[in-house]
Amino acid sequence: MSGYPWEQFALALPVTAAASLAVLLATFAVAVRKGVHRIVDAAWGFAFAAVALVSYAMSAGEGDLVRRLLVTALTCVWGLRLAAHIVRRGRGHGEDPRYEALLAKAPRHRNLYALRMVYLLQAGLVWLVSLPVQAAMYVRTGPGPLVWAGVVLWGVGFVFEAVGDWQLARFKADPASRGKVMDRGLWAWTRHPNYFGDFCVWWGLFLMVCAAPAAAAATVLSPLVMSFLLIRGSGKALLERHMSGRPGYSEYVTRTSGFLPLPPRRRR
Repeated sequence: MSGYPWEQFALALPVTAAASLAVLLATFAVAVRKGVHRIVDAAWGFAFAAVALVSYAMSAGEGDLVRRLLVTALTCVWGLRLAAHIVRRGRGHGEDPRYEALLAKAPRHRNLYALRMVYLLQAGLVWLVSLPVQAAMYVRTGPGPLVWAGVVLWGVGFVFEAVGDWQLARFKADPASRGKVMDRGLWAWTRHPNYFGDFCVWWGLFLMVCAAPAAAAATVLSPLVMSFLLIRGSGKALLERHMSGRPGYSEYVTRTSGFLPLPPRRRR
């Protein structure tokens, strides 16, 4: 068996799109019943895991088994951890202010506006961003240096994201931290260890498909889109606008790297 099975990969694309859409539509139904749309954030991780599992099933007999297992496991571990963290973080809280502000712009039906502007958009983004995961399932060669480099980069990202989330959760749980800026641990090296972690995770997963250069070229837009979302879109840029007025945040910005982890600058 040689070459890349483009036809089989293409036939699976509508099925993976349907899997992503199904997760987001099910989440929409639950959100409408509960009257809270913030739960869509947890669906992001679940949807990636669903797409990876469907891709694994669809690629049986086409791609290398070890690569398929690795890509599926890494995507599911990342997605399910993220979903569980978001569920824990949101427990007992009302609507997210971001969605309140968005739904305030709804011309008439708030839920239908949310369906169009949040759920369907996220379903499409999940499918687009996960294209390297889907394409890697059909690479027929066994794991080589690029795959193991991808595993290492994924591991670095996973540690930054998981540890950063854990450190921030502990900081917020301490009553003495109320009104303060988190500037300890990984947060002293980068203002966004979780977003930097996501960045590494998705470039690591992209390396899994790079043994098939044509498939890598066809899917490189996906990690670029994720990078844009993390740095310029709904990630870093949006959060920093929200935090800009908090006491002590401007000082934190002057001494802490905006994205890539770097030693903190000395305070004057």
